[in-house]
Amino acid sequence: MTAEAKPTSPTSPALTERQEARRRRILHASAQLASRGGFEAVQMREVAESSQVALGTLYRYFPSKIHLLVATMQDQLQHLHGTLRKRPPAGDTPAERVASTLMGAFRALQREPHLADAMVRALTFADRSVSPEVDTVSRQTTVIILDAMGLENPTPEQLSAVRVIEHTWHSALITWLSGRASIAQVKIDIEMVCRLIDLTDPDARPRA
Repeated sequence: MTAEAKPTSPTSPALTERQEARRRRILHASAQLASRGGFEAVQMREVAESSQVALGTLYRYFPSKIHLLVATMQDQLQHLHGTLRKRPPAGDTPAERVASTLMGAFRALQREPHLADAMVRALTFADRSVSPEVDTVSRQTTVIILDAMGLENPTPEQLSAVRVIEHTWHSALITWLSGRASIAQVKIDIEMVCRLIDLTDPDARPRA
């Protein structure tokens, strides 16, 4: 299948209400199947049947299983972002709030380990054809971190710190899913890397 139509791409035309409802059903079916059996359980034909769309229609929305699962991760992050806006993370400093936010995401993923594994595997397997979707996931993660920091106009150094935090979060997720790190170790690593936020805060630097 080719990627002639990709509604998940940032450059695609806005979906109609009916198309958006169909896309929501597809993403819900994908998440449900992944939650039950992980990456292998997400089969395009089963997703089509579960979401009540034709297989050809499914492929027009998502050209491959990888596209679908990366979009599913984007959808999960959007849900997390909405939850965070309703219940902002606790913490006296930006670093504490970001660490609290990311650990909250870990705890949510801990409740759905098969879904988490499927989404992370899709990100790992993604090639250049999935770049727009992967970039969207990265931007969504960046926005979540910046919101937790309470920052609207980050400096280049602060954006660099956010990228390092994103990389660490992703790496910690992989090591946790593979059984090579405990949640306690993940918490230590996340809190450590979030200290970069303080180091890149221009208002916190000693003045010459």
